[in-house]
Amino acid sequence: MAILSPRERQFLDATSRCGSANPFTEELTAAERDALGDAFVLDFPVWSLDVRDPMKPRANSWEIARRLEELLPVIRHRVRNGKVAADGEPRLYQDGALHALYYRFYRPMSEAATGGGTAHRRWSFYREFEAAWAEAFSLPEAWVPDMKTAHVFGLYYQFVRAFLLLFENILGTSQPAARLRASVWRSIFTHDLRRYSRTLYNRMGGFATLITGPSGTGKEVVARSIARARYQPFDPVKLTFPYEADALFWPLNIAALTPTLVESELFGHRRGAFTGAMTDRKGYLESCPELGAVFLDELGEMSAEVQVKLLRVIEAREFTPVGDTKARRFAGKLIAATNRDLARAIQDGKFREDLYYRLCSDLIETPSLAQQLQETPAVLEELVSYMAHRNGADDGFAEGAVAWIRRNLAGHAWPGNYRELEQCVRNLLIRGEYRPAAAQTASLPWLAQAERGELTADALLNHYCRLVHGKAGTYEGAAEKLGLDRRTVKARVTAGGLGMRG
Repeated sequence: MAILSPRERQFLDATSRCGSANPFTEELTAAERDALGDAFVLDFPVWSLDVRDPMKPRANSWEIARRLEELLPVIRHRVRNGKVAADGEPRLYQDGALHALYYRFYRPMSEAATGGGTAHRRWSFYREFEAAWAEAFSLPEAWVPDMKTAHVFGLYYQFVRAFLLLFENILGTSQPAARLRASVWRSIFTHDLRRYSRTLYNRMGGFATLITGPSGTGKEVVARSIARARYQPFDPVKLTFPYEADALFWPLNIAALTPTLVESELFGHRRGAFTGAMTDRKGYLESCPELGAVFLDELGEMSAEVQVKLLRVIEAREFTPVGDTKARRFAGKLIAATNRDLARAIQDGKFREDLYYRLCSDLIETPSLAQQLQETPAVLEELVSYMAHRNGADDGFAEGAVAWIRRNLAGHAWPGNYRELEQCVRNLLIRGEYRPAAAQTASLPWLAQAERGELTADALLNHYCRLVHGKAGTYEGAAEKLGLDRRTVKARVTAGGLGMRG
């Protein structure tokens, strides 16, 4: 006879899927719905920051954790009393217990993750974690995970740190923003969290990451999040992690330096290697710790000579400082970003094809602001509210700024993306107006597609309804302007989007 009832097994199976799901996808929502049934609360489709209520809890996750805390002791009692397990039940128990432990220690870990001083803080609550682990897994070997307690503690801290970085820094309830958060999560943990936790957690430095997208779309934010969220082993004796999160990110802007300086900054140099090299200097590749990441921004501007040397770094994990003959080893992770079309640069002979293929094992594309606004017009309110608060303004200003933008900049393509929107908010805060350059008033991309006859009538109407809704600000106002029913307008506006508000 099985230890678990059919209902308990179904709950633990769904909980197991929750624990391995990408938290920024609807995969998690589906698993939570399966776990809770009628008690499931539809609050929002995927994790995204509510800028008006940033501390808003996700009720489903905590309800699952509460139910696990009630069920797991019952299962342990049955096992200790000699009940025989059916196939798969020990693994389901392990997943459930790991899930419960994560949420039991989520709050102290999240407080530590946002408090700074990671490398020197003594994580004294690890002793409580050890005791909770011992209680959860004081069972026969088949019921105990094949992972050390300190390793799981390190993984939990990484999960919390990565979640907070993506949740708080990649804003917007639009589908493009949701896809970006999910994509960065996969870059950190791969698509298989179980495999990552057991074998890949200490090997991700061997995979370079390439981030592409227009200027002003947050490529450095993505790179910083990946670097700061890398796995760090926990020392259960000293009760510490080895590095401060800030020490893990080493950014270098290629476009801001001459090729000689890029080479010197990246690889380092020996005294006398070139005019002005008065002392030996370590480069970023040598200074970056093993668990850190070097970020090369504006990669498309890198000279051919440096590209050759960078290729060797990726292939052999070795580099040689300028003016030296002794090779050094680069043990960290390499992240690069560009707004250039590298395929065109390869065709034009300006970028090495072999280097591109060494970089593209992990690709992330950051969406433009126009993409977000086309799919989810209401995201403008969220972004403006966030930027207004960050610049010291109140809710009243944010509402007025959104109204001004919709009234005066309807159809604006926002070529400067999020950076331009923030400058717009600052202009409105200081001068009461914003005047984009004439070159920045180009039509929206879908209008150009329509002119070329590349859109279906259905898609064209969806885009036009979103445009009118963006101007009107409400579904009712848009419906009146369009001569359509409010429900029809809402269906058109929300087609293909996530997290819409009406």
